[in-house]
Amino acid sequence: MVNIPRRSVSRRIRKIHRYLGLFLGVQFLMWTLSGLYFSWTDIDEIHGDHFRQNPPEIAFEGLRGFSELEYTQPVSSVVFKQLGGEPYYWVNDSVLIHAQSGRIKSGITETEAIQVAKSYVLQDLEVVSVELLTHVDAHHEYRGKPLPAYAISLGTEDQIVAFVSQREGSFQAIRHKQWRWFDFLWMMHTMDYQSRDNFNTTLLRGFSLLGLVTVLSGFTLWGVSTSLFRQRKAK
Repeated sequence: MVNIPRRSVSRRIRKIHRYLGLFLGVQFLMWTLSGLYFSWTDIDEIHGDHFRQNPPEIAFEGLRGFSELEYTQPVSSVVFKQLGGEPYYWVNDSVLIHAQSGRIKSGITETEAIQVAKSYVLQDLEVVSVELLTHVDAHHEYRGKPLPAYAISLGTEDQIVAFVSQREGSFQAIRHKQWRWFDFLWMMHTMDYQSRDNFNTTLLRGFSLLGLVTVLSGFTLWGVSTSLFRQRKAK
């Protein structure tokens, strides 16, 4: 059996530990910085709740029953909506019907989308531009939500954008500068550079295992170095 000197073992472990630390250092730094950011931020502010308000409640009269509507298909679900001060039924997750006239509406207009957005955001926020989104990529801040949708930009330093579904007129989300920083750091933290939410990527698993090896090599190096120190002291 080959007897490897303790000093040689120590040098090898130190070399492994040094290069692993160099290779993993950037990602360790990102994990630490993003973790600090998450722990010091208010998740309600990230969601943009401080820019939102509850829409005013309106009592409507003359609402039609389903037998009076222009819709003749079987009804499996109904959601009552208030869009721009007007009452609507959202039927079967597919059809928007005016609850007073009974007429089917094919999506909402840009003007109506602005009215919806203004009823959900603070009154002092002004609309500066509107864009109709028909498709977005995996990195877009509106990813994973129903399309088409209106992206309504509000003129502030926070670069606020409110999103309203074009098909059924619901207020979908609000995005701002702080949310975008959170989204970027979350991507770096999870190492999922596509959907942001996959914790089972090969890359994350590999770096986690290498991180464990780095920590264990540090403990091993400490143990070996301590033994050598004790031997020298004994002599």
